[in-house]
Amino acid sequence: MKRPPMFAIALSILLISISQPVLADSYPVNALGKLTNGITNVAFGVIEIPKTIFITSQSQGPAYGSTAGILMGMMQMVSRTLNGVFDVATFIVPTKPLVTPAYIWNDFCQETSYSSDLQLR
Repeated sequence: MKRPPMFAIALSILLISISQPVLADSYPVNALGKLTNGITNVAFGVIEIPKTIFITSQSQGPAYGSTAGILMGMMQMVSRTLNGVFDVATFIVPTKPLVTPAYIWNDFCQETSYSSDLQLR
């Protein structure tokens, strides 16, 4: 059996050892950030109901906001909560949030939107 050249082994070890400190610093922070985001979205997803009522009342009027806004808010609540469950379950793979804004209180006057594009942090 033929042995691999020592140069290739040394180069592989060098490249692996150089990249480890960079990954070691950012990975725990990104994974913890995703876990925190997920827990927050599960805990505060219910705030989507009054937020959506407020936004819908501002744009469509109070009658529409108090009827359709409640239903749309419940759909947003379920979506944000399920996205939070997904983030908690997969925090080991740190991806960017699928919900915009990432935290419900970041921009309370912005309508919540969702992305289907998974990107690493």
